Amino acid sequence: MIRFLVWLAILAALAYAAFTVPLGKKTFAQHVRSIWHTEEVQDLKQGVEDKAGPAVHRVERGVKAGYEAMTGSNPDPGSAGSAGSAAIPTPQQVTHTAP
Repeated sequence: MIRFLVWLAILAALAYAAFTVPLGKKTFAQHVRSIWHTEEVQDLKQGVEDKAGPAVHRVERGVKAGYEAMTGSNPDPGSAGSAGSAAIPTPQQVTHTAP
């Protein structure tokens, strides 16, 4: 518990310093914000989104397919062929079989 409190105090001190102690004309947080809004970083974010987008969509489809297989229904009530929203079973309703 004491170890946690020490780490929490260190984290709080670093956060306080990041937002209040000037490093030149700006604080650390202001420097990070300025860098984050540059054109180069915006291009980088767009490039990552373009490259990772298909992978994210594949993961979303996999999660939806797993949900459908588990519950026997479609998680997206607005999609075609949907029979409506299914109730998610509670842990008490889910039965597990031993191998």
